Amino acid sequence: MIQPENCRILLVDDEEGIRFTLGCLLKNEGYQVDAVAGRVDAIVCLEAAHYDLAFVDIMLAGESGIEVLQYIKAISPATQVVMFTARPEVKTAAEAVRLGAFDYITKPVQTKTLMSVSRLALIEKKMDDEQERHRANLDAIFDSVSDAIIMIDKEGRLAHFNATAGKVCGYTGAMIGREMAEISPGCCGICCTALLETLRTNAPKDLRRFECRMPGGNVSIVSFKSTPVTEANGTVSGAVAVIRDETPMVELEHSLKRRSRFHDIIGISDPMQRIYSLIEALADVQTTVLINGESGTGKELVAAALHYAGVRAKGPFVKVNSSALSESLLESELFGHVRGAFTGAIADKVGRFQKAHRGTLFLDEIGDISPAVQIRLLRVLQESEFERVGESTPTKVDVRIIAATNQNLAEMVSRGTFRQDLYYRLNVIRIELPSLRERSEDIGLLANHFITKFNLKFGKNILEISDDVMKLFRTYSWPGNVRELMHAIEHAVILGKSDIISLQNLPCDLIDSMQGAKSSSTKPANNLSLDEALAMCDGNKARAARLLGVSRPTIYRHLKESGE
Repeated sequence: MIQPENCRILLVDDEEGIRFTLGCLLKNEGYQVDAVAGRVDAIVCLEAAHYDLAFVDIMLAGESGIEVLQYIKAISPATQVVMFTARPEVKTAAEAVRLGAFDYITKPVQTKTLMSVSRLALIEKKMDDEQERHRANLDAIFDSVSDAIIMIDKEGRLAHFNATAGKVCGYTGAMIGREMAEISPGCCGICCTALLETLRTNAPKDLRRFECRMPGGNVSIVSFKSTPVTEANGTVSGAVAVIRDETPMVELEHSLKRRSRFHDIIGISDPMQRIYSLIEALADVQTTVLINGESGTGKELVAAALHYAGVRAKGPFVKVNSSALSESLLESELFGHVRGAFTGAIADKVGRFQKAHRGTLFLDEIGDISPAVQIRLLRVLQESEFERVGESTPTKVDVRIIAATNQNLAEMVSRGTFRQDLYYRLNVIRIELPSLRERSEDIGLLANHFITKFNLKFGKNILEISDDVMKLFRTYSWPGNVRELMHAIEHAVILGKSDIISLQNLPCDLIDSMQGAKSSSTKPANNLSLDEALAMCDGNKARAARLLGVSRPTIYRHLKESGE
């Protein structure tokens, strides 16, 4: 309902009588009215106050009312303007409407017409004001939302976007009204395609966490959700999309999530999470580390991770297998020698310590070195210098030593086979690697990693491991640990004729070693059935009997009872 007392009207006419008469009629209705004769006075009024409605004569004395209309619309677009004309012409009226006039009235102005047009114009203004407030509220909401919001009309043209969409997706005001299919904001276009698909199918689309290359080359992880915009009568008038940048959340989840890989070490189990944390804590601490663990648990991988995760990563990582060399050769390998130092020393040789300068030296199987080499190694640890074989001049080195063994050095010290002072020097920090049976939840992860590795190496396409093989893997004790699992997968990939690793693909010696405790039952500790055991052993009844822990006559008896 329009309240006249709240409405202000500007009357612009060069005839004083018309200004007086029409002004009185409007004031009698309760409107606030200012009446002026021309453009200059109208501008003064417009700069001093806001008007809801203006009546302007098209033909002013020496002036054009059209210019006044244009000025009003320029400084106060919300003001409704009605034109007076004594000589109505279609061309003039059309031009006025095109420039923003609400309507025009023919002179002489009838009171009924004046009041009717005034009410209609003010009702239209009220509706426009409400629509503008609604639009402003939407804009405020849109621009306060951190997600990108994009709207298209029923023709697939860009209708609206918020500040986030402009900043993140690269939309500009010049793109409004253009077809989305023709707009290239600089991204990969997935969102645009999905939004148009929603419009075409009248069905929502939900895309979870995909990689989006933003304008400028930045890659983000975003989620997209679009819904059709439906009118009250059920017709679709467009579609709206909300795009959320989930990169910070993904990064946070990754930081909180248990790591399945650290450098080249694979494992998600709790024991491996503790190993990862310990490696990170020790990576930059320049102290000797002793790695203990059964054969095949990955001691060399841990040593490499300690090196490459720390400040020495740019330096060399030098490895020595202490058990693979005799005492004399090991001494020469570690410290080097000069020409003529011994028979066959035909040239100077640089030792591993010197090669590892400013890096890391990994001494594997440290428990196998001889007492003589132990003494020389102790000196290097104490004084950071050594002498090449056959030379008396010491050489200074900056080397971090990481040693590894599958033996119990403390017991060797008590037996007198390993020097106690060297043991204390090596055992400053010790990392105990878990066996594979202590981290059985990592078996599937490791197996899949090895499948991928050997698929690539041998050009195969193994996709998965059968359930019975995986069940057997999880119950086996794995005395050879990760190395034994790796060899088993390699064997299976090479021999596999399908895309699934089955029992028949496993190595025979692995199957033989999987036999359970002796039992008269055909269901041993690993819960294998007779059929499963025979399948694993390629029908060999003697091997199946060993695997099940029963005698061969028991196998034959059960086969006879089953009619086979």
